[in-house]
Amino acid sequence: MEEKIIIDLKNISLSFGEEQILKDLNLYIRDKEFLTLLGPSGCGKTTTLRIIAGFLEPDSGEVIFENKNMNGVPPHKRHVNTIFQRYALFPHLNVYENVAFGLRVKKMPEKEIKTKVNDMLALVNLKGFEKRNVNSLSGGQQQRVAIARALANEPSVLLLDEPLGALDLKLRKDMQAELKSIQERLGITFIYVTHDQEEALSMSDTIVVMDSGVIQQIGTPQDIYNEPKNAFVADFIGESNILDGIMRRDLFVEFSGHRFKCLDSGFEKDELVDVVVRPEDVEVVPAEQGMLKGTVTSITFKGVHFEIIVDIKDYKWMIQSTDYQEVDSEIGLLITPDDIHIMKKSVYSGVFGDYSSFSEEFDELSDVNEEVED
Repeated sequence: MEEKIIIDLKNISLSFGEEQILKDLNLYIRDKEFLTLLGPSGCGKTTTLRIIAGFLEPDSGEVIFENKNMNGVPPHKRHVNTIFQRYALFPHLNVYENVAFGLRVKKMPEKEIKTKVNDMLALVNLKGFEKRNVNSLSGGQQQRVAIARALANEPSVLLLDEPLGALDLKLRKDMQAELKSIQERLGITFIYVTHDQEEALSMSDTIVVMDSGVIQQIGTPQDIYNEPKNAFVADFIGESNILDGIMRRDLFVEFSGHRFKCLDSGFEKDELVDVVVRPEDVEVVPAEQGMLKGTVTSITFKGVHFEIIVDIKDYKWMIQSTDYQEVDSEIGLLITPDDIHIMKKSVYSGVFGDYSSFSEEFDELSDVNEEVED
């Protein structure tokens, strides 16, 4: 049976002043799909969501809902509801009345409102919270009220803009599982915006990776992780060693001074390429047994594994291993054909993949400076 397309964005462009936010974006979203727009701050993901919601009008292009053009149609006339990072609950209303609010606006009979509110609170595990003041709830509970209120109106599509951003790590993980479960039980389309790669990988049917107003890749979480289209995607989704390589011929690539067997073909003979090797895919062996060898420059314990930075011909690799290695020791690396992924050169080539400037502080700073708005 052919899958139903519920939303189709065709050639969408939008600028704010001189700055182009979206550039000729094309994207379709299927019925009952959990689709995530993923990318760094400023990539255009929230703008795309707001165009779908009707809060923004594109400069050009068409917004199609179930074969109907929705350009110019206001938000309240679209079958979508939006949940933001700031939940926008009504502080003067209790939990029950917050969830019932949209149903009262629609003038639904009181008996039906009661049934619907109770169903929604049961769905988000808040049965018994009806009379509680929303200000007395935890962040996670407030988020559940916002979800129940949005779902009570039975939207065809639920839009979620960084909805877990204000929660602590453990609660975020719990809510990720909860959201996916709710989406599967209700069978409606979720369009989710985040800059968090783990969130995208754990919940999504489809991930749309964006940068600078352009879609870089669309695929399943497995596709995006295992077969990144360019160095930006490889770097943004998990850790990656991204190296300059030469495709000597089909199934043979040269990088770091060594020729490797790989599984890739269809490149020109001696074509310059980008090579991705994930840190967890490298086996550490004694130096004399390695295909490559290098010097350990730092090691960090991560609980499940050690994160090891290795200098190989003045290029810093990251390796993840359960075995401890001494700093300044020489180690060997084994890499199988299955662990090598070849990508075409792109504008992102040479920008990512070397861990010479890598530190915990950079990661933490980028998290602190991450903007809510895109």
